[in-house]
Amino acid sequence: MASNTGEALSNEAVAKNQGNEDESLKNKTWNETKKIWIVAGPAIFTRCSTFGVIAISQAFIGHIGATELAAFALVITVLLRFANGLLLGMASGFQTLCGQAYGAKQYHMLGIFLQRSWVVLVLASVLMLPVFVFATPIFKVLGQDESIADMAGTLSQWFIPVIYSYIASFSCQMFLQAQSKNRIISYLAAFSLCVHFLLSWLLTVKYKFRIAGATISTILAYWIPNIGQLAFIFSGRCKETWKGFSMLAFKDLWPAIKLSLSAGAMLCVELWYTSVLILLIGKMKNAEVEIGAISICLNISGWEMMISFGFLAAASVRISNELGSGDPKAAKFSIAVIVVTSFCMGIIFLTVALVLRDRVGYMYTKSPQVAAEVARLSPLLAFSMLMNSVQPVLSGVAIGAGWQSSVAYVNIGSYYLVGIPFGVILGYVIKLQVKGVWMGMLTGTLIQTIILITLTCKTDWDEQVSVAQKRVNRWFVEAEG
Repeated sequence: MASNTGEALSNEAVAKNQGNEDESLKNKTWNETKKIWIVAGPAIFTRCSTFGVIAISQAFIGHIGATELAAFALVITVLLRFANGLLLGMASGFQTLCGQAYGAKQYHMLGIFLQRSWVVLVLASVLMLPVFVFATPIFKVLGQDESIADMAGTLSQWFIPVIYSYIASFSCQMFLQAQSKNRIISYLAAFSLCVHFLLSWLLTVKYKFRIAGATISTILAYWIPNIGQLAFIFSGRCKETWKGFSMLAFKDLWPAIKLSLSAGAMLCVELWYTSVLILLIGKMKNAEVEIGAISICLNISGWEMMISFGFLAAASVRISNELGSGDPKAAKFSIAVIVVTSFCMGIIFLTVALVLRDRVGYMYTKSPQVAAEVARLSPLLAFSMLMNSVQPVLSGVAIGAGWQSSVAYVNIGSYYLVGIPFGVILGYVIKLQVKGVWMGMLTGTLIQTIILITLTCKTDWDEQVSVAQKRVNRWFVEAEG
């Protein structure tokens, strides 16, 4: 079975390549751009809508008080990012398998991979619960202000249901994106965002439930899209890829866990990077203002990151599909188009960040001190946004090709052996404070990006096709019934 599948894919790829040779560069670029946006468009809209949930919550909480805003920033950028990074990273391992299996036309395997991801992500979520339950003493041990740590501990327990929402969210998104059926995710995310805005206003402004009202609305906003996605999958809209629940989901579970852990290591060390930034700033003088300002900058940068993550999704789907179908030339061409497109978006965001530097802080806070600090940090914010337009796309290429384990080592070296120590030296030793910490960490991001560009350019993509086909055949099981 495996040899027949590989031979069929090779013959199909040869025919496809012969047809592509006569196609003009302009037409190839246009056709590839359409394929990219089929995935990237809904993914960007979905991620912006999801990120908008946090932005809306932050805006309402920021007008409750400065301590509440700083505590919310700690919970979102440290605890939720910890959970998000680990679970999203672990789910990305299944995205590699789903994308390559779909490209190889082993459609029924996607449903099995979806169920395996649920098992693995539930286990991971249970293991991280103590971090949320004991958040207050953890933050105090890490040197955070006591009043901020106490409030953060209260908020963290409210956000426990959000951890479990990630399980359905990430796994269903990987499943649907691999087959380019992610428009439904966008519609559900937009609906949830509208509900969240209305409910946040009702609960925090009209009925004065303050923190409790804001967090209740946030929890509902995360769960509404999940219910819709599961209903879409179970209702027969994915007939080829969802064949119902199967005990095959528990077959080869240990290899699935190992794959998820290696994938989790790649993305979580990357997403935790900014969490370290917040923790380092929390030890500085005037921590309340500094954390509030940096959280606003990260929130603004986060909007652009949602677009970049949309391109990450497109890169992982396009690369995995083409490798699974046995077409290395199409994979390389897709990488070039996605990187150039995302970089152009980064230039636009850099310009906007510099032009609006004196105004943007007041969108999130009434404090003149916090708004002034946001304006002072805007040049670093602008450069961060430019860097973030390229780096996530390269991570998407790594996910599509299945390089998570190798890239995890690159991330650890760039971020934790270079970026953070350099940031500590600039911030605390040279006394550049927040700017120094951020500059050091941007250095780590720059090094990581250079390494990933070099790795991508020097890769033998013909060999990657063979690796992908072996991976697909390794995980293949016969469909039931």
